[in-house]
Amino acid sequence: QVQLVESGGGLVQPGGSVRLSCEASGRIESIAQMAWYRQAPGKERELVAGISSGGSTNYADSVKGRFTISRDNAKNTVFLQMNSLKLEDTAVYYCNAEVMTYTWSQYVERWGRGTLVTVSP
Repeated sequence: QVQLVESGGGLVQPGGSVRLSCEASGRIESIAQMAWYRQAPGKERELVAGISSGGSTNYADSVKGRFTISRDNAKNTVFLQMNSLKLEDTAVYYCNAEVMTYTWSQYVERWGRGTLVTVSP
């Protein structure tokens, strides 16, 4: 059983910063890609940022220069540092990871339950 648990969401003012964390737990052998997605009210879920096991990153155009994704492979944890937050960054943020356990023969995609980030004056 693999679980992804996000933390760090909350209420923040425009221009402020928030750091999200997501830890994967279980009998994990390795994790390939890790990513953050978000879903705003009335909108589809979208990719915010991704990071490979080797540290290569990619970002949505809307967050480039403001958000930074990073990971700690030893702790199976991915982070999202969010700076210069805007009203339109309000969303539920979901952690995503491609995980292989000691009993699986391939990588399987897993999702966290999400953490709400609200940007409001």
